[in-house]
Parts: sequence; structure tokens; C-alpha cells
Amino acid sequence: MQRLIVSPTSSSSYPPLLPSLHRFSALSNRHRCRRWRSIRNSSSSSSVDWWKPEKGTASPSISDVIWPSAGAFAAMAIMGRVDQMMMAQKGISMTIAPFGAVCAVLFSAPSSPAARKYNMFVAQIGCAAMGVLALALFGPGWLARSSALAASIAFMIITRSSHPPAASLPILFIDGAKFHHLHLWYALFPGAAGCLLLCLIQEMVSYLKANYRF
Repeated sequence: MQRLIVSPTSSSSYPPLLPSLHRFSALSNRHRCRRWRSIRNSSSSSSVDWWKPEKGTASPSISDVIWPSAGAFAAMAIMGRVDQMMMAQKGISMTIAPFGAVCAVLFSAPSSPAARKYNMFVAQIGCAAMGVLALALFGPGWLARSSALAASIAFMIITRSSHPPAASLPILFIDGAKFHHLHLWYALFPGAAGCLLLCLIQEMVSYLKANYRF
């Protein structure tokens, strides 16, 4: 019986490669599917994490809740009393809306960059001045508001004094006719003056939190 010798370069050598090609294609497809599932799961888990509390943070104690809340109450009560005794006859008020945001920063996140004293006072003074300048240039209206807000954000970036509550001061001045007679004094009152009072109360709250825990 004669043996059939097949040359390596003949076309009969290719058919045995087809099963291996099919297996390779199947493996690569499975690999791509597994990789796609892992990417999809990771992206979905990261999107879900946005709606969960920060990982690694412990549950707050009772004193962590009571003292900041009491500090915010005391701050608004004191400023409200000052309004009744001294500011009512002048037609202005210290209990302005931005101080609510300032209280949230100072009492609930005192270690955040926005709670730094430099950030607070530089941003409060600078952003309030931007509102006064925008009103003088453009008058009341949308152009003054948008220009003042843009200038305030640029000012905080340049001076590295990020303090989000201060960005509302120029809009408050432009829309609040009762503040217009203050002119550049608005840069110091009520923003900077009120923040000075809030900082004193925040120091007391920090002392109480550190020494009287329950």
C-alpha cells in the first residue's frame, strides 16, 4: 500500500486549522463579553455610589448632631435679635439668606476648604464688591446679575478663596433695593460683619463638641 505524502504547503494542510480558528474566535468573543460585563457593572456601581453615603464615614453621634444644630439656631437667633433692636429702623437686616449656607458650612463641615477663615472673609468682601460694581455699571437686571456672578467666581478662583455661599451676595445686592444705599459698605456689611459673628459662635461649638460629648 502506498502512503499519501502531503506537502506542508499544499491546500490540504489548511482545513485542520479551521477548528482552532473557531475555538480562538469563540474564546475571544467570550473574553470580550466578560470584559464588557465587567465595565458595565463597574459603571453601574459607580453611578449607584453617587446616591449612597460616603464610604468609610462613621455614623454621627448625638453630640455631632446637637451641637452644630444648636450653633446654627443660636447664630440666627442672635442676628434676628440684632435686627429687632438695631436694624429694623434702618430698613436693613443681618439675617440674609446666604448666612444659612454659611452656617451649614461652618457647623456641619468645619474642616472643609470653604470653612477656612481666609476663604470666607476674602470671598465675602470680594463678591459683595462685585455686586456693587455690577449694579453701578449695568443697573438692575439680568446683565448685572450674570456679570457679577461671573466676576465673583473668577475672583474666588484667582484669590484661591473658594466659598460658595459668597456667590449669592452680589445677586442679593442687585435685587435688594434696601441695600443699595450702602454702596461699597455692602462689602463689609452684612456679609463680613455677619461672618465674624458666625465664626465666634463656631469656635464655641467646636469647643463644646470636643469637650462635651454624649
